[in-house]
Amino acid sequence: MATIPSNILSEAKSRDFRPSVRIGKSGLSETVMDEIRQQLRSRSLVKIKVNKGLFEREQRSAVWAQIAEQCDATLVLQRGNIGVLWRS
Repeated sequence: MATIPSNILSEAKSRDFRPSVRIGKSGLSETVMDEIRQQLRSRSLVKIKVNKGLFEREQRSAVWAQIAEQCDATLVLQRGNIGVLWRS
């Protein structure tokens, strides 16, 4: 895992940084994964929001890890149903 610079971490925690991808009731489809990959190619940080109730609390860490692995990105922040990926 890459060391996350402090400026990336502070930007990820910023309230002004809005989610650019939302995962709805259809879940983690290939279309959603393609959208995340596309956004990571065009920008270094992508904030993802998952609909509440879609995944159990215990599953969320595994879901964020799976998304980061499939998109070849680093998980910067996970807080509840919000995750931030960084293209290192």
